[in-house]
Amino acid sequence: MATEVETWTNAAAQHDGVFCAFEPERVGEDGFAGDEDLLEVNENWTPQEKALHEARLKAKAKRRLRKSSSRDSTRESFSGSISEEPGADPNSPKGKGITPSDRKSRTGKGRGLPKKGGAGGKGVWGAAGMVYEMEEPDAKDPNYDESSQGDTIYATVRPELDEQELEKMVNPIVQEYFEHGDTKEVQMLLKELNLGPHKYEFSSMAVSLSLEGKASHRELTSRLLTDLSGKTLSDKDMARAFDKMLKELPDLILDTPEAPQMLGQFIARAIADHVLPMSFLDHYKGKVDCDHARAALDRAAVLLSMKKEIVRLDNVWGVGGGQRPVRHLVKEMNLLLKEYLVSGDLSEAEHCLRDLEVPHFHHELVYEVVVMVLESKGGKSVQMMMKLLQAFWKMGLITLDQMNRGFQRVYDEMPELSVDVPHAHVSLEAFVELCFAEAVITKQLRDACPSRGRKRFVSEGDGGLVKS
Repeated sequence: MATEVETWTNAAAQHDGVFCAFEPERVGEDGFAGDEDLLEVNENWTPQEKALHEARLKAKAKRRLRKSSSRDSTRESFSGSISEEPGADPNSPKGKGITPSDRKSRTGKGRGLPKKGGAGGKGVWGAAGMVYEMEEPDAKDPNYDESSQGDTIYATVRPELDEQELEKMVNPIVQEYFEHGDTKEVQMLLKELNLGPHKYEFSSMAVSLSLEGKASHRELTSRLLTDLSGKTLSDKDMARAFDKMLKELPDLILDTPEAPQMLGQFIARAIADHVLPMSFLDHYKGKVDCDHARAALDRAAVLLSMKKEIVRLDNVWGVGGGQRPVRHLVKEMNLLLKEYLVSGDLSEAEHCLRDLEVPHFHHELVYEVVVMVLESKGGKSVQMMMKLLQAFWKMGLITLDQMNRGFQRVYDEMPELSVDVPHAHVSLEAFVELCFAEAVITKQLRDACPSRGRKRFVSEGDGGLVKS
């Protein structure tokens, strides 16, 4: 083959200075050359350019020769396979030239009907009248759509809280409850938490926080335990919480020395409110080694025996400041001031005033202080009362509004007070000036102090003239 290619490429003819690679007569279906192969060869071509031109022609001739030879071999093999079949009819459709791209029936018996009776093919659902059975959806199917498989229920999964997370979540809830006192809000917040097996610890944490707070906080905690019992927390959870607190009493005493007595009151109140069973105390008889736990249980037993006929121990923590009657608050403040005049202890007076938990009623204390000063004979009591107001003012225990309201009440009642105390105006002016000098009251409040006008009437021997 290489010899033939060499012969074709070397056959050159020169016509009027034009070098033709192949003669026009040899151009045909065999594809050895065409008009596009007629290239002019200048005499100025270098030997390298001529060699490159000849190499291109040789490569093109090789490609065309290879293509023509493969086409001839395919025809020979196909015709040989037909001739080798015994009894083959040359007139049959099988003997005809069949190309691979022919999609007609090879047997020649086709009737032009669709395949599979019309049940197959692209875009065909199946044969007419065919009924498909209901197939179960496969979850592993890539086209599986969970939302289309009937009603879908979405549930929020909350992780279970451990002890540290429980303490971080419970403390703010209890502290806020001490401010608003709404047990329903606490129940709603607890439902949003997954307390798990640590559910009982909520009660113990609430009681521990109330031991460090006020009496009103303990009263609110007892009410909270009553409302949560049977709804959010079971009786077993309550009993387990108080059992844990009895075991932790040695640690609670470090912060709250009165913890055993207070815990005993909590247990008595819980039993009276049916939060704990009546047999709660019986389980500990003769089984308690800790002295503090024994004191708490004894305190609860004493309270229950004293209030045996009362269903609820409502006053075990006393009455909250906002719920006390006004007469009771006035009496307590009078007693507070009288004890202060005797002892002179400012810290004790502050402690008693804070225990009343009535910051909105502190103007009554200011009023009672000024009235006591007017009724006193002056001297030491005036100085002590001024120091008391000054101390409470600096502590922020008595606000500016409460101070102004207390003095203003005295100003308004001066006509009635002067009937019982003739020198009330003089004493009031002196006390107001002293308080202003010590920066207890403002200048406006000092200027608002009423003064008694002096009127000298005509005597018999003045001849009817008004004395100046």
